[in-house]
Amino acid sequence: MRIVVLSDTHGDFRGFYRIVNDQAGADLFLFLGDGARELEEIRDLYPDKKILSVKGNCDLGSPDPEEAVCMAGEKKILFTHGHMLGVDRSDERLLDFARASRAQVALYGHTHVARIRYENGVYLMNPGSVSKPREGGPSYGILDITPAGIVPNIVPLGISPQK
Repeated sequence: MRIVVLSDTHGDFRGFYRIVNDQAGADLFLFLGDGARELEEIRDLYPDKKILSVKGNCDLGSPDPEEAVCMAGEKKILFTHGHMLGVDRSDERLLDFARASRAQVALYGHTHVARIRYENGVYLMNPGSVSKPREGGPSYGILDITPAGIVPNIVPLGISPQK
């Protein structure tokens, strides 16, 4: 199963659109907030795509939840924007929340810094920002859930990994 993870588009519809087209065969898209307007445009353009989302600190009035959980096969994925868990200071509260939720993966945005970390059975991944990265260039994430396990990757926007 291939899951595309993106966050912090902040008005960059073109970047969001490019990712959806580059990853057209993905099974699921998870949007981690701060771009509710372009998320709705993408949903209008691609009504058959499975897109789950949470709201970010800039998504005022969004009906999306602060955090959500989904299953990918037998793997539990927790996803949130992260601002309510203080991820701009540390990802420890997020890690604790993932453990308490019995999630194998915790996804977050907000910091605009792409990062993958693994600790004691939990993958933490921030896909970076589509439009305003604070380190490196624009990016998004891919989670491949395979019989062998979970394979997380950060993808620079503009480079299409093998499908």
